Amino acid sequence: MAVDALGIADPASVIGQRLEDRYRHVHATAMADVPICNSVLSVAATGFRSHGGRAIGIITTPWFMNLVAVDLPDGPGSDPVPPGSTVRMGLPAGEVEFIAGELETIGRVDSCSLFSPVFEFADMETALQTAEEAMRAFFDPMALEPPPAPLAPVNRRDLLRGNFRKREEA
Repeated sequence: MAVDALGIADPASVIGQRLEDRYRHVHATAMADVPICNSVLSVAATGFRSHGGRAIGIITTPWFMNLVAVDLPDGPGSDPVPPGSTVRMGLPAGEVEFIAGELETIGRVDSCSLFSPVFEFADMETALQTAEEAMRAFFDPMALEPPPAPLAPVNRRDLLRGNFRKREEA
């Protein structure tokens, strides 16, 4: 959990830890022995940070990996919406669609599914590396940069006439 210079825990990290604890409980109870679970994975919160009055991070469980958003205690609070509604949120890399939901002891948790189920992960280390890379991508404004324009196709006549070299020098 991230703490500042005074030893005060970052609110987004606290929410990440609360979500991790809650999903550990769900895994031990409601999801115990459910075939959709990947037995090599456990529950982890990755990269939780504050953004727009919400805690944003990734929750990995044996049955899903989701980008989640939860209101911060001192934040402005999200507009109320019915569970199951689509909610759009702007992140540095662009707009992301979440599904609004409720989680016992937590309250509203908006989720964007990244992987479900999570059988493609052979171990927890790989799942956590994927979660870390996904968080970097969601918060990297360079991800919005359009790809460079493709080079003009080489025309065989231009190549044979030496025009290709002139174009390359320009």
